[in-house]
Amino acid sequence: MGWLIQDAWAQGGPAEPNALISFLPLILIFVVFYFLLIRPQNKRQKEHREMVANLAVGDEVVTAGGLLGKVTQLGEQFVHVELADGVTVKVQRHTIAAVMPKGTLKNA
Repeated sequence: MGWLIQDAWAQGGPAEPNALISFLPLILIFVVFYFLLIRPQNKRQKEHREMVANLAVGDEVVTAGGLLGKVTQLGEQFVHVELADGVTVKVQRHTIAAVMPKGTLKNA
């Protein structure tokens, strides 16, 4: 049967690969994920926390829902935002998406 299938003769045992080399692709994938996904997301979260902590009365803000208004009152968890003359809404602090430059409401 040697003409159809080659005979499998015992050879020297398989060489043991270095443990570090076998984990190298996994380590490289983790490093790439850290620099492309995890690190930028942590940076954005930190910037958002600082922005929300530094809110002041009179700041013009945009909420996560897209409402543009001026901060009229600050609380520990909630912020009162005036959308128009006499129209005030109460929103949670973390839903403030961005602080806009002064004068944005006049131009909108």
